[in-house]
Amino acid sequence: MSTPEERPNPNPDDALARARAAREQMAAALDEDQELEADEPVGWQPIWKRPRKPKSKAAKKAELRKQRKRLQEAAKRRLTARNLRRPRSRQNRIGNAAARRDARALSRVRHSNAWLW
Repeated sequence: MSTPEERPNPNPDDALARARAAREQMAAALDEDQELEADEPVGWQPIWKRPRKPKSKAAKKAELRKQRKRLQEAAKRRLTARNLRRPRSRQNRIGNAAARRDARALSRVRHSNAWLW
């Protein structure tokens, strides 16, 4: 470990002066990365750094048409999937209704005090 005599404590004013002197160099180095020539191809950039170009009315309408069609097709898929999962014949529906009626009657009896008589 170094002793304090070998490494004297740096003066904060000196460090501040060195930082101020290097400030212009650092700003120039940061700016040169962000400046692009007009004819230079732009590589991948995050979306918040890309230049905004407004869409034309036709492009907006086409995008909305595609979105509407996509949503309608999804709704059709959901509808057919819901109907495919429950194949119910007429007889099956009648049977289920009768079973429900029986269960309802039984639960009424069970929750009443009829069995005490």
